[in-house]
Amino acid sequence: MAEKVIAGPISNANGVREAVCIHTKKIFSSCRDKDCIEDLRFYPTQSAQEVLASAQGIRSGSAQLLYTFVDVEPVNFNRGYYTVDMRFYYKITLQALSGSTRYTEVEGLATFGKRVILCGGESGPKIFSSEPVADELDVQLDLTADLPTAYVEVIDPLLLSASFVDNCHYVPGVLTGVPEGILAAFSEPLILDEAQSRRVCVSLGQFSIVRLERDTQLLIPVFDYCIPTEECTVAGIGSSEDPCSIFADVDFPVDSFFPTSAVCDLDGSSGGSSGGSCGCNR
Repeated sequence: MAEKVIAGPISNANGVREAVCIHTKKIFSSCRDKDCIEDLRFYPTQSAQEVLASAQGIRSGSAQLLYTFVDVEPVNFNRGYYTVDMRFYYKITLQALSGSTRYTEVEGLATFGKRVILCGGESGPKIFSSEPVADELDVQLDLTADLPTAYVEVIDPLLLSASFVDNCHYVPGVLTGVPEGILAAFSEPLILDEAQSRRVCVSLGQFSIVRLERDTQLLIPVFDYCIPTEECTVAGIGSSEDPCSIFADVDFPVDSFFPTSAVCDLDGSSGGSSGGSCGCNR
């Protein structure tokens, strides 16, 4: 049986100087997802609805993820497992066609909710912190709640399609409970009720990673202290350095002036497709 490593100096271990205990967050479980979200309801702004009422057609534009609200709850009768509920809010920009080539950009909101179940372990002890807070009494804070922390990593989705339809999926006809911060992301009020004369649905492609973490203590190998190897460059107002000399050390950004095909060749071929399904058949 291998001897258990304890904190302290280590010799003859491929450059490892010692083993130290650190306090950090440990990932207990994680998952990744590729969601093809079909027919999400598009809630336009007031001016956008006026444009859509007389538009001859609609086509895709862009989608921006505004915020993701995350909630964690334990799963009943399954200790150590938790549900992670997520609500995504998107700012959608579409092109309303008024002729064969003429279009007007319109903005609106789309929202999508999903739930996953992950293992987050259990925490028995109550944890208190003596970390002081500025302009506050130095009180003990209860940090337990015995719930892991959920993290959701999401990139802006792909706007796959947009069309005029009678019914949309996933979101009810009247959208309520939109946070003020989401509403403030639009320059004018949104139409969130059934007063829309023409309804628009959009389909999105979304990539996400979800993970559950807990505070824990880990024993890790240490090679050396992290000592910076580069000297700081002095710049700005009051600097003794010549700004032209500083600029002379900056490489010319050649890639910014010419197109690149690196993105097209990610799959090892030019213009090829990696294949696979977007996961719509759920």
